[in-house]
Amino acid sequence: MKANYLKEILAIRGMGQVISVSVALAVMILVFGVINPSFFSGENTTNLLRQVVPIMIIGIGQSFVMITGGIDLSIGSVAGMSSMISATLMTTRGMDPWLASAITIVACCAVGLINGLLVSITKLPAFIATLGTMIIARGIAQLANGNMNTDGIPASANAFKSFFYYGNTLGLYNPIWIGIVLFVIFAFILGKTRTGRHTYAIGSNYEAAKLSGVNVVVAETRVYVFSAFLAGVVGLMLTAQSGMGTMNAGMMYELNAVAASVIGGVSTMGGQGLLFGTVIGAFIWGVLNNGLQFAGAPLALRNLVIGVVVIISVLIDRIARSGKLELFKKRPAQ
Repeated sequence: MKANYLKEILAIRGMGQVISVSVALAVMILVFGVINPSFFSGENTTNLLRQVVPIMIIGIGQSFVMITGGIDLSIGSVAGMSSMISATLMTTRGMDPWLASAITIVACCAVGLINGLLVSITKLPAFIATLGTMIIARGIAQLANGNMNTDGIPASANAFKSFFYYGNTLGLYNPIWIGIVLFVIFAFILGKTRTGRHTYAIGSNYEAAKLSGVNVVVAETRVYVFSAFLAGVVGLMLTAQSGMGTMNAGMMYELNAVAASVIGGVSTMGGQGLLFGTVIGAFIWGVLNNGLQFAGAPLALRNLVIGVVVIISVLIDRIARSGKLELFKKRPAQ
């Protein structure tokens, strides 16, 4: 019985890489702990978790998009837009923090809707469509408060700050709980609902999904809305953390999200990936950053190592898909 159950788990597409990166994460944690025992301290563990959660959340959205065969370059800018809109509404408009948060999330989802429609209806390549909205969203972030960071959000927003960053529930900081809840919700959506099946179907074979009755416009648009929603939540967390809106909030988060997804086994060619793998990928990103920092490595070296890990992950994906790595293969004529 146990052997059959194990075979069923291993038969899940993408599970092999999830197990591999989980083992790699465990080894990295052990190595960094041996190099510097302070790595295992409670304070560092807490800091590591709080650093990883935003990348994990935004990576979940990126994973949905990548499973359909697309990519969302706008999410870092959407997070920055979220930070600036929410903080501006609270400071210059004196708006209730929760109403400001709701308006902000709606604005972020609107960007996701635009992304989805551009990709699904106009057939713009996702790279181009989301590159454009990335620039637009960053522009909105800059214009929200007249090309200036906001003042500190008022004392009336203390409950907002507590909920999204500084609060502690059952021994864990609230951002960690937010990350857990969002992971459970979106893992259920991807693994147990028709929405998830349609997401995989589009990435596996777009035309076959269309012929089988999948509303590809709705299904494809939906994943970009998910991605923007999660980026908006991360933006609110960044506002709560800094206590203000900053125009550069979320900078490079889109690339960190891609790194977490790819390292965790989400295929760059679509149709394959598990959100648990994205969580592990986010932790590998965080542990590498944190552990190399403890080891005294400069930021440039940390970025270099993470870049190499991403490239290796993509090569592994290509080999796993085709059974071999085809070198010097000519591209088909356009």
